[in-house]
Amino acid sequence: MWRSLASNGFNLIGLILLLLGGVAIWGKSEYYNKGSLSEAMCLRVDSGSKMRTVSENLAKSDAISSAAIFRIGLEYEGKAGQLKAGNFLIKQKASMSSIAQSITQGGANTCGSEVVYRVGINSTQVQVREMDPVTTRFKQILSFQLATDEPVEFDELLQTSGLRHRIALAEGVTSHRVVETINEIEILSGAVSKTPLEGSLSPNSYEVLQGDDRTALLLKMQAAQTADVRDAWADRAEDLPLFSEGDVIILASIIEKETGVSSERGVVASVFINRLKLGMPLQTDPSVIYGITKGEHSLGRGLRKSELRKDTPWNTYLNRGLPPTAISNPGLQSIRAAVNPEDTDYVYFVADGSGGHAFAITLKEHNINVAKWRAVEAQSKTSYEN
Repeated sequence: MWRSLASNGFNLIGLILLLLGGVAIWGKSEYYNKGSLSEAMCLRVDSGSKMRTVSENLAKSDAISSAAIFRIGLEYEGKAGQLKAGNFLIKQKASMSSIAQSITQGGANTCGSEVVYRVGINSTQVQVREMDPVTTRFKQILSFQLATDEPVEFDELLQTSGLRHRIALAEGVTSHRVVETINEIEILSGAVSKTPLEGSLSPNSYEVLQGDDRTALLLKMQAAQTADVRDAWADRAEDLPLFSEGDVIILASIIEKETGVSSERGVVASVFINRLKLGMPLQTDPSVIYGITKGEHSLGRGLRKSELRKDTPWNTYLNRGLPPTAISNPGLQSIRAAVNPEDTDYVYFVADGSGGHAFAITLKEHNINVAKWRAVEAQSKTSYEN
């Protein structure tokens, strides 16, 4: 009898262990295999949220099959206490394991709303965009100029947790404009009083967080520009009349201001390289303008003859060679064009009325191009007045 009872007991224990093993295998499969989410979603985790609440919300959204298994899996992986606040893109059929990785690794938000501060030549546009988690495309929901009439809803939005912030510098923007803008962006900390060297900031897109230091941000921009110039200088063409990485920045900044057409940058660069080799003055208006404004404001009009005759270090009509500093912060394309210009004999160019330029080898050809441009200007003026 006792043997029979013991045997039945052992069988029962074995059955229980077998069942537990089966449950463990099933739970592991549920945690690591594809999930049940039929459509991508954006999961918002507020600061101070508890893992139990987040797991139950995921279960209600059908992103996971079981809140309990999700929490057990997190415990098993040692992530239970690592929940991060933010907005996280949960992809269609995402496994519990991948969701756990997303909400515990931290870093940049991957969905939700973002504020983009677009630093332009004359103003900064603030754009608020919302990502559609299904298409991962952004839809603009708000737009206004920084330091103007700020919408009330923007102040409310800034209180939202998980809001992304990005600062995008336009190619050719001056260092003064960059400093002016970041000092006006309220989420940043630490005022900047000294303007970085012209040309030293990389026109790029930078993600920032609430409370980020402004000086640290400028240092990041400088590091990016330094790296780009160093790489370009190492890959430069032979026999260039450029003698340092500083010369590259100066020439690239002029190219940036002379044309906004990507395909023209190498040709424009060739004109200035040819002029430097021939000892001709560069005769570039943007440099003369910089001598007047120092990059602190837009001239807002054409150059006067008296300004073309005014001898400043940046007057490239009166002074040969490169000006003493850059006149803007050039982008990577202009930097590369400066060190690898097109192989041409051009030494002149003028606007052609289509957004691009007409190039010439001789002064006679150039004068013909100038006459054509004057005719386009006159026609445009007549059309405007009518």
